[in-house]
Amino acid sequence: MARTRSGVALIGVAIACSLSLAAPGEAQEPRLQGRVPEPTRSAINVILDNAHAAGLPTEPLVDRALEGVAKGADPDRILAAVRRLSGELHSAFDALGPRSSAAEIVAGASAIRAGARAEDLAYLRELRADQPLTVATATLADLVAVGVPTDTAVAAVIALAEEADDAQYIAFRRNVERDIALGASPVTALGVRLEAAADFANRSLPQRPRPRKP
Repeated sequence: MARTRSGVALIGVAIACSLSLAAPGEAQEPRLQGRVPEPTRSAINVILDNAHAAGLPTEPLVDRALEGVAKGADPDRILAAVRRLSGELHSAFDALGPRSSAAEIVAGASAIRAGARAEDLAYLRELRADQPLTVATATLADLVAVGVPTDTAVAAVIALAEEADDAQYIAFRRNVERDIALGASPVTALGVRLEAAADFANRSLPQRPRPRKP
C-alpha cells in the first residue's frame, strides 16, 4: 500500500516544476474541446482565466479535467473537481505568498487537500523563508497518504522545518513509509523517525566547551 501511494505529491510536484505560469491567452484550453460538453468546457475556461489572472499555474487544472475525462466521470463531477483544485491553489498561493513558484503552489494545494490549513503553510513559509517549500509541503501530503493523521503530519513537517533540507525531508518520508511497510503503525513510525532526526540534529550541533572549575 505504501509503495503504491508513496511519493504521490512529490511526483505531481516534479511535473509541476517543469511548468511555467500560463501565458496570456493560453487559458482557453483547446484540449478540452470535443472531450467535455460545451457548457462544462466554457465553465472550466472561466476557471482557467481566473486562475491565470491570479498568477496561478493552470496546467494542473487542465490535467484534473482530462483525468476526469479519462476515468469517464460525468461533466458535473469533472467541473466540481476542477473548481475544488482551483480553490486549493488559491489557498496555497495566499498562504505561501506572491513569490511562490508554480511547484510550491501545486505542492501547497496537495497539502491543503490532505487537510493542512492555510495557517500551517504560512507558518512553514515563515520558518523556511529563504528556502523552497516544494519538498516540505509535498512530504506533508505524502505522510497523510500513507495513514499519518493530518495534524500529526503537519506537526512533524513543522518540527523539521528549521533543520532539515530537502534531502532530509525525502529520507524522513521514505523511512516512515518503510517502517509502515514493515508493520509499524503510521503514528509509531513517524514518532520513531522524529526521535531519530532529533538525535541526529543534537549530535550534529557543535558542543560548547564546559567552563573550567576554579
